[in-house]
Order: sequence, then structure tokens, then C-alpha cells
Amino acid sequence: MSRANEWASKVLALLRSNNADAAIAQIKVAPSVKDLRQLGTALAAAGLAERWPAVNEAISDNIDALSAPRLHRSP
Repeated sequence: MSRANEWASKVLALLRSNNADAAIAQIKVAPSVKDLRQLGTALAAAGLAERWPAVNEAISDNIDALSAPRLHRSP
């Protein structure tokens, strides 16, 4: 049985309290792509996706950033 995603619910609570700046800050340090997608789904289900376009943009930007291959220097 999978555990409930606490991160997405906490960020959603920030948005419901009209603290979009704090939510965007949390989105920028998101633990995984899965968490970001769950947050996007939760926003759409709650009908809040249209209210904060900057949050939607931050979600999509960070999904792209976390999905991209990492560049690293050889030792």
C-alpha cells in the first residue's frame, strides 16, 4: 500500500492560504517529479489551477528540470 503524499498536501495548503510565493519556493525544492505531478493533479482536482498561473509555470518548469539528464564533470 502506498503512503499518502504529504508534500503535495502541504503545498496545496499554502496555496489555499493565499501564500503563492511560499508555495513556489517549495516547488523549486521539490523532492521528485512524482510529487510535482501529484501537486498538479491536486490543483486541477481542487479547481485552483487557473487561479495561480505562476504556480503552474513553476510546476512545469521544475518537472522539466528534474526530468532532464544531469550534466556532471568527470573526476
